Amino acid sequence: MQQSQSSLLDKLEENLIALFLGLMTLITFANVIARYVFNENILWALEATVYLFAWMVLLGASYCVKITAHLGVDALVMRLSPSLAKLLTLLAVVACIAFSVLLLVGGWNYWWKFAGTASFMEVNDIPMPGFLQFLADWRNEGEAYEKLPRFIPYFILPLSMVLLTLRFLQAGWRVLGDRQRLIIVSHEAEDDVKAAARTLEESAPGTSTGPGTGIGKGG
Repeated sequence: MQQSQSSLLDKLEENLIALFLGLMTLITFANVIARYVFNENILWALEATVYLFAWMVLLGASYCVKITAHLGVDALVMRLSPSLAKLLTLLAVVACIAFSVLLLVGGWNYWWKFAGTASFMEVNDIPMPGFLQFLADWRNEGEAYEKLPRFIPYFILPLSMVLLTLRFLQAGWRVLGDRQRLIIVSHEAEDDVKAAARTLEESAPGTSTGPGTGIGKGG
């Protein structure tokens, strides 16, 4: 059971990103069909895709930390000794954690305003699903929401920052245990891609790599 929960947490970002991307595709496709086939318009489609895209971007930040896909400059640390490079990477992790915690606090405070005193505020176009109307009793003094309350889409702000902080903590733990060297994508990965491409080209049918011949087409 514990392993299943851990696996769910590990794959949380990619599952949500895949879900949001699928929803964006479906909503956009449906709106195109409605507009050009039935001469109608799904009024809330644009606003929904904007929110879904924002959710994808914010979740993508923590996902890129998890898979070490954030871009960075490694020209200095790659020339240092492993111990010194590890120290600088850990300092970078501490700075990133501090930054993500600040974003978490700011995101929580901003979201809580809409979940608290401004819980009556709604988005512009997205209608409130009926199965979520129970939130009206909890946050809107029993008055039914006509549109989606803003605290629902804005919840991605604290959620994504919690995940970002968690992923930086996990990255720091891997660096501390010598299971990861950098928290950014390394230029070594680019070299590996080029090496793999050369290997694939050399092993392709109809090529020759004999001494003095280079790579030539076989005939």
